[in-house]
Amino acid sequence: MRTGHELLTVAQMTKADRLAVESGVLFLTLMENAGRAVADEAMKMVPIGGRILVLCGPGNNGGDGFVAARLLRAQGYKVGVELFGEIEKLKGAAAEMAARWGNEIVDANSEEPRHFHSVDLIIDAVFGAGLSRPIEYGHLTDQFTRVGDTPVLAVDVPSGLDGDTGQADGPILPATRTITFFRKKPGHVLMPGRFLCGDVVVADIGIPETVLRRIKLETHLNAPALWHTALPRPTNDDHKYTRGHALVVSGPPESTGAARLGARGALRIGAGLVTVASPRAAFPVNAAHLTAIMLKPFDVPHGLASVLDDKRFNAVLVGPGCGVGAVTRDMVAIALQSGASVVIDADALTSFAVPSDARAGNLSPANFGYLTPTAPEMRIAPDTLFELIHAANALPPVAIRTQFRPPMPEPPQVVLTPHEGEFKRLFGDLPGSKLDRARAAAKLSGAIVVLKGADTVIASPAGDAAINDNGPPWLATAGSGDVLAGFISGLLAQGMRPFEAACGAVWLHGACATAFGPGLIAEDLPEVLPKVLAKLLAEGA
Repeated sequence: MRTGHELLTVAQMTKADRLAVESGVLFLTLMENAGRAVADEAMKMVPIGGRILVLCGPGNNGGDGFVAARLLRAQGYKVGVELFGEIEKLKGAAAEMAARWGNEIVDANSEEPRHFHSVDLIIDAVFGAGLSRPIEYGHLTDQFTRVGDTPVLAVDVPSGLDGDTGQADGPILPATRTITFFRKKPGHVLMPGRFLCGDVVVADIGIPETVLRRIKLETHLNAPALWHTALPRPTNDDHKYTRGHALVVSGPPESTGAARLGARGALRIGAGLVTVASPRAAFPVNAAHLTAIMLKPFDVPHGLASVLDDKRFNAVLVGPGCGVGAVTRDMVAIALQSGASVVIDADALTSFAVPSDARAGNLSPANFGYLTPTAPEMRIAPDTLFELIHAANALPPVAIRTQFRPPMPEPPQVVLTPHEGEFKRLFGDLPGSKLDRARAAAKLSGAIVVLKGADTVIASPAGDAAINDNGPPWLATAGSGDVLAGFISGLLAQGMRPFEAACGAVWLHGACATAFGPGLIAEDLPEVLPKVLAKLLAEGA
């Protein structure tokens, strides 16, 4: 899965540097190349003759800054350098590059006021992603407050930002643009890092691509290169039955719209057939709105099992608009026992939550009474859902078994799509970054976890993860998550592997919203999808 969109942790990037040196590349050469890349980027931001202030730190990030300052001065820029640290304590390559600068280095910790507003660009080379201790801010904070509207070019990450988590523990200097090296880090795309970094540019500084073979690659930027080759492409031999049949479970009459949004998404993304399983009371409402999407009545909840006796249904979406409680839990259990791939969203997630006052109790699965109509609402533990998922992963999968398509792949066959609130209800306060939490949740539950947000994280139980960065703010509208769940279900119905299906659906969801623009409502997303898909398939990954 080496695509050029790998995200390397700080430790992995340090290892990449070390492996490059072991292969014969001098570390001074890497630093010179990094500083040259910084200078090249600065020259795109400021015309020759402009005034540039370079803020350097005491480590290798500062060394990159010294290189950039020297090269920019040689190109005719008016360059000043300030050092947060003592020049006598610089070591190794950073000390060498400070010596090569050969001009005045101002002590940034002095009490003298700095004239930030008199420069055209500030290069922030104070602290990189590998900062190993909390910043002692002091004068650094004072300096940050003087920046105002001056453009900032950050080297590696804005100083103070954690390259692995995208979080900052204290004051930070937001960047107009960030230049990093070899590969992005998770902190460049996780919020708020994605916002604080501005535009992120990745520079080649001479680290051989072969070093990736010796690094365990588990995290990627979610981009078409990651899943493009697995995207279903109908052939002339295909017909609707070879393209899969998705079933979307509807809620009661007053909340049927969510299921129809999901069904529309599944159909638009290529499922050959889509059926809405409708409670009998909601049948007239659904029938009045559906045309190409078929409709199947059932008695809630256990009649869903009779519907799923038809093994042509190979993907099931349950949750949108279904309501919270025992009935929805029953339907989730039935879906998970069917052998089909299952997407669990919205109300179906909350139905398995435990209220905060019950989390501390002794909640063994034997006491929950799931599948029992008289079970108290919300007294079901997430562990029960996870047990159902693990059992589902052991079932023989429903497959499209024709000469045109292989059987469905190995487990996991379940995708959970929580937003942050639903995630907390299911998994509690898991520690770590959003990436860490999604990975832990996937391992615990046995499912692919799509932890939604501006920086949606898709994680598998095996540890693979992708971070999405193409979702625009106008996706924050009612029903957009229902359409996303439908996109995932439609790709699963066509035989796409669950992790790749989730990644592809999330990216396409963001691309549709971007293509439509402001004013988006959920109903627009499936209608924009054909153009987005056509462009993607025409251009390739």
